[in-house]
Amino acid sequence: MSRPDVDPVLRLDRSAAEPLTAQLASGLREAMVSEALRPGERLPSSRALAVRLGVSRTVVTDAYQQLYAEGWLEGRHGSGTFVAERELSRTRHRRGPRATPSNEAVRGRVSREQARSEGLLDLRAGAPWVHDHDRAALRRAWRHAAEQAPSDDPDPRGLPRLRELLAEHLRRSRGIHIGPENILVTRGTGNGLDLVAALLGPGVRAGVEEPGYGRARSILAARGDHVVPCPTDGDGIRPEELPDDLGLVYTTPAHQYPLGGRLPVPRRERLLNWAERTGALVVEDDYDAEFRYDVAPLPALYGLDPARVVLLGTLSKTLDPDLGIGWIVAEPDLADRLARTRAELSDRTSGPVQVATAFLLERGDLDRHLRRMRREYARRRALLVEYLGPRLSGDTAGLHVLLPLPEEAVAPVVAAAAREGVLVEDTSRSSDAAPSVHGLVIGYGTVSYTGLRRACEVLARAVERYA
Repeated sequence: MSRPDVDPVLRLDRSAAEPLTAQLASGLREAMVSEALRPGERLPSSRALAVRLGVSRTVVTDAYQQLYAEGWLEGRHGSGTFVAERELSRTRHRRGPRATPSNEAVRGRVSREQARSEGLLDLRAGAPWVHDHDRAALRRAWRHAAEQAPSDDPDPRGLPRLRELLAEHLRRSRGIHIGPENILVTRGTGNGLDLVAALLGPGVRAGVEEPGYGRARSILAARGDHVVPCPTDGDGIRPEELPDDLGLVYTTPAHQYPLGGRLPVPRRERLLNWAERTGALVVEDDYDAEFRYDVAPLPALYGLDPARVVLLGTLSKTLDPDLGIGWIVAEPDLADRLARTRAELSDRTSGPVQVATAFLLERGDLDRHLRRMRREYARRRALLVEYLGPRLSGDTAGLHVLLPLPEEAVAPVVAAAAREGVLVEDTSRSSDAAPSVHGLVIGYGTVSYTGLRRACEVLARAVERYA
C-alpha cells in the first residue's frame, strides 16, 4: 500500500513584496527544518498543492525545483517528490549533543547499517545510491523472473539471453566487440577474480596495485597465491616497475582505486607489451567505468589485447550491491575453461537474478537508470569540488575522490570529522604496508545530497584547521 501524501500547513501572503514562489519555498524549508515534514515523506503533486493554495502550478514547480537544487527534496522515478533523507537533521543538532561514533566506527570496522544506526554520515567508498531506483521497473523485472520456470540444468556460463544482452551493452558502453561466447555471468567482480585464481591454481605470484583494492589481495591470498604489491601513482599502475615473474596482475585502469587515476594510453601499451613478454595474464577490473564527468570513458583494456586480458565487471556500483550480478569477458577458449572450473566448484549465479537483469537490459530500464545516476553523481561530485576544490584528485570519474593531505594531518582530520558525525577512511586501508600516498578516500554514493553538503562543510573546516 502506498503512503499518503503529507499535507503541510502553509500560508502565502499575496500582499507581501516577496514572490509567492520564494514564500512557498521558505515555508516548506521551515517545515523540514522543524521536522513538521519528516525525511522520506511524500509531498503533494505540484498540481494538487497548487489547487489547495490557489496559485498557479508554476509557483509550486519552481519552489520544488529550488528545494531540489538545495538538496531538501528528492524525486523518485514514477513515485513523486519526497523530503530528502537527512542522516543528521538540523533539528537534532539544536536539541541535543551530536551523535558521536564508536571507536570501531571511526576505524571503519562497522557495517554500513551500523553506521546508519549510529547516525553517521558514512563517506566510505564502494557503494552506490540505491534510493532513487525506478521501483516500477524493478517490480516488473522481478515479476517476470518469478513467472519463469526454473532450469533443471543451469549453464555455468550463465543465461544465454543475458550473455547476448551483456555483449551488446559492453559493445555500446566499453567499445569492445564481443559475443555471448566471450562472457561468463558471475555474482560480481570478487566472484570473477576468485574463479580466475581457481583456474590458475595456487602458488601464482599475483601482482596487485599498491595502494589498491584490499579485497583483491584477500581473494588471491585465500587461493594460495603470493600477492606482490605493484607501484601505482596518480595515473595508475606503473608497468616499468612490474617484476617479470608475475603470473597475473590485477589492475583498475578506468578509475584506479583509491587514487582515482585513469591509465593513459602509453602506459596501457607498455602494460600489454610487458604481459606479452612475460606471459602474464592481466585482470582488468572495470571499476567505476560507467560514471565519467569530463570526457567519454577510454575503451576497455581488453579491447587492445583480448588474448592477454580478462575483463571483470559488475552491476553492484551501477544498480544495487545486493543484486549479485557481474561478468567475466575473456577469449572463448578461456571462458570455456573458466566455466568448467566453475562447474567443478559448484559455483553459480542465481537464475532469477539473471532473468530479472536480462529483462532490465532488454527493456532499456538499465540504460535509463544509468543516465539518471550519471546526472545525480555529477551533481554530488560538483558539490565536493565546490567545498574542497583544487585539493581533490580522481574527481573526473566514479563514485569516490582522493583528498591528499600531509601525513601528520590525516589522523586529526579523521578524528575531527568523526566528532561531528562524519565517517571517512584514509589511504592506509588501501595499502599492504605503510601508505606512500596520504589522504582521505571520500565516497559520495551512500549519503543523500543534503547529507553530503553537511559532510563537506565538516571536512572543509577540519582540513582548514589541520592541513
